Amino acid sequence: MRDSVCWDRVLLKISGEVFAGENANGIDGDAVHTIATAIAEAHAGFPTEIAIVVGGGNLWRGSQGAGMDKAQADYMGMLATVMNALALQDTLEQQGHPTRVQTSIHMAQVAEPYIRRRAIRHLEKGRVVIFAAGTGNPFFTTDTSAALRAAEVEAEVVLKGTHGGVDGIYTADPALDPNATRLDHVSYLEVINRGLKVMDSTAITLCMDNNIPIVVFDLVGSGNLTALFEGVKIGTLVHQTSDQLANRADISQV
Repeated sequence: MRDSVCWDRVLLKISGEVFAGENANGIDGDAVHTIATAIAEAHAGFPTEIAIVVGGGNLWRGSQGAGMDKAQADYMGMLATVMNALALQDTLEQQGHPTRVQTSIHMAQVAEPYIRRRAIRHLEKGRVVIFAAGTGNPFFTTDTSAALRAAEVEAEVVLKGTHGGVDGIYTADPALDPNATRLDHVSYLEVINRGLKVMDSTAITLCMDNNIPIVVFDLVGSGNLTALFEGVKIGTLVHQTSDQLANRADISQV
């Protein structure tokens, strides 16, 4: 283990689109391997406990079910996250990292039910814990699930892993506005008031109420997750107080 470490426990949020790689949808084996390798390197190099929430947008989004009952479409999306979680679990364990998948919808044949105290115990034993099926309730996104699980397992930070080369929060969509600039840090209220596309407002509010900072960064960028664990300032910090910003400066190479 390395001595330098920023956090004792983190919650990593991975969007479903990351699992599709260069494809429009589906699960790409190479993409899953890239994600798992980044997590494995961080898990092997540091004593930081890693919990993960996965999305399912590469397979299904509730908004795709036009004309369907909204709750029914959202439940289908929850099942999609389970498929991603199982793919990530398999790849992590092939690399020698014990992993547990816990789901908010009971499906005992493939995963454990979500039990907070059991999840914490797995983390304490050095296992990577992947939370799937969102909150188990329709009308909530996996971003909200990430904020909720982070609060429940007492994670010190939510690491929001993006894809497609997006390396943080910008003043506008950099793909559409050449003048868009990346923000080094921003407050929760600024994210909400300025309509910055980071996480949904429920997730942001939940993190704000529980004083959980968020770091938005490019997950597939080589070495980025490990660098964050080392204290390198990467991506954009969403914070509430000047203390959180000061803490980031303390652990960053600035």
